[in-house]
Amino acid sequence: MITHLRGRLVEKNPTYVVLDCNGVGYFINISLHTFSSLPNEENLQLYTHLQVKEDSHTLFGFMDAMEREIFRLLISVSGIGSSTARMMLSSLHPDQIKQAIASNDVVTIQGIKGIGAKTAQRVILDLKDKILKVFDLDVNTALQSNTSKEEALSALETLGFTRKQADKVCGQILKEQPDASVETIIKEALKKL
Repeated sequence: MITHLRGRLVEKNPTYVVLDCNGVGYFINISLHTFSSLPNEENLQLYTHLQVKEDSHTLFGFMDAMEREIFRLLISVSGIGSSTARMMLSSLHPDQIKQAIASNDVVTIQGIKGIGAKTAQRVILDLKDKILKVFDLDVNTALQSNTSKEEALSALETLGFTRKQADKVCGQILKEQPDASVETIIKEALKKL
């Protein structure tokens, strides 16, 4: 198993990069989250996951080990393949996915293109205990921040903002301030929207 690669960035696209490691070019599939996290430096290291199938060997790259771990947990769910897991990591920040699973937030997961209600419920059912254990999360903290986020989203929708737009901003605010109150989330969101 190839666990990470360090080399010179030769090509960079929103869905893949080519990394030259001592004269060998590796084509590595990435998520939009990893793409936006790529440094401007020429040399970099990516954590990788090698998927071996009968007809292909596919490398997936991640800027940090946490995103790779979430990817591996997602592909362990029946019905979630590598492309769906990559889509999930491109649509939401890894912390948002962790939070949504830990707090039974079906709506957030279902908001990802290609994920229906049953698949979202299966992801939560299969991964909730693993997410809580692997990332050492507290159920009460996850539920508390999810409740605050839902209340803030509801208020922002009432003010005329779209749910998708407001959800993204609220997610960023909660990432920076996990214990933020509903009022704080709304005030900060209004500044950014």
